[in-house]
Amino acid sequence: MAVSARMRRSLEGSSWIRRMFEAGAQLAAVHGRDRICDFSLGNPDVEPPAAFQAVLEAVVREPIAHKHGYMPNAGYPEVRAAVAAHLSTEMGVKLGAEDVVMSCGAGGGLNAALKALLDPGDEVIASVPYFVEYGSYADNHGGKLVLAPAREDFDLDVAAIEARIGPRTAAVIVNSPNNPTGRVYPEGTIRDLGAMLAAASRRVGRTVYLVSDEPYRHIVYAGLRVPSVFTAYPHCIAVTSHSKDLSLPGERIGCVAVHPEAEDAAQVVAAIVVATRVLGFVNAPALMQRVTARLQGLSVDPELYRARRDRLFDALTGMGYAATLPEGAFYLFPKAPGGDDLAFVKALQDELVLAVPGRGFGAPGYFRLAYCVDMAVIERSLEGFRRAIGRFAAGA
Repeated sequence: MAVSARMRRSLEGSSWIRRMFEAGAQLAAVHGRDRICDFSLGNPDVEPPAAFQAVLEAVVREPIAHKHGYMPNAGYPEVRAAVAAHLSTEMGVKLGAEDVVMSCGAGGGLNAALKALLDPGDEVIASVPYFVEYGSYADNHGGKLVLAPAREDFDLDVAAIEARIGPRTAAVIVNSPNNPTGRVYPEGTIRDLGAMLAAASRRVGRTVYLVSDEPYRHIVYAGLRVPSVFTAYPHCIAVTSHSKDLSLPGERIGCVAVHPEAEDAAQVVAAIVVATRVLGFVNAPALMQRVTARLQGLSVDPELYRARRDRLFDALTGMGYAATLPEGAFYLFPKAPGGDDLAFVKALQDELVLAVPGRGFGAPGYFRLAYCVDMAVIERSLEGFRRAIGRFAAGA
């Protein structure tokens, strides 16, 4: 067979998010796109801030030599410096250009970081529910994903993570605000995690890195602020992108920042730079580097998402759905009525409402709704949600 065994396994276990997105395309072909209520894909529908268009046009017009040519694999030095200056304020630790590598989105950045850290057989711990691609990212570099349960309120269970740390643990990966739950991990939890990792690293005789996946950092509600992992633990790598805060998912622009006091920090940065090249990314997109360097700290208005969150949450909980109010990102993660997430997602699909089963995030019994959709889609979906829960309440 031409396809490798590893890729055959990946094909068989392909992302539930993509499966539901593709199911939506099939339903749309039968019923019409305007009748489908698609909550499957976290694809921002909010347009980028107006400043983005102005800066983009300015950069395109500027007479910059070799504007579209290769640059250092880590990115333009002046872009890295601009990003480092912004992150220094955001992360509470002084960063320089030498601590930052520009990446092809957060996915590219996470792969480069894990390639820098992992030897074959090494382990990466993630808290459940988790973004399903973490397993593939670890596997890409010979690693293995080890899962730790979260608390009932979706906060990190630091003790559960600690229990899974052993001699092959290379990293713990956290994602806050979280996909799929919208949970923002409290500062106390992050401090406890940092203290635990310091003690666990001494216990197992190797430094366990903390990798923080932060593409939703600026999509938070009620005045919340996402705590900095850099002030809680020095052996950190933060990975982010502008896919969500600037609504630029298709432009694939992000960055990786390494704490300057991390063990072997300079060597880790150098390894991430080499990984960027040998993984085939080569460098982050040139034009988007120049544009986003001038937009540091700018974000779409999270209130646009908050209004949708509130409408969907209030409507569903009013119908009897059990859910935790998201603190950030743009996902709602209710419990599946009846307990079988696949069966309930199928019932929603019969109502032309697309959701993703929780088992796609390691959490069967729940389902995810991406509410980065027009308010009209939310309103149109409500009767379908009502009929679906009614069927399960009736034992259908």
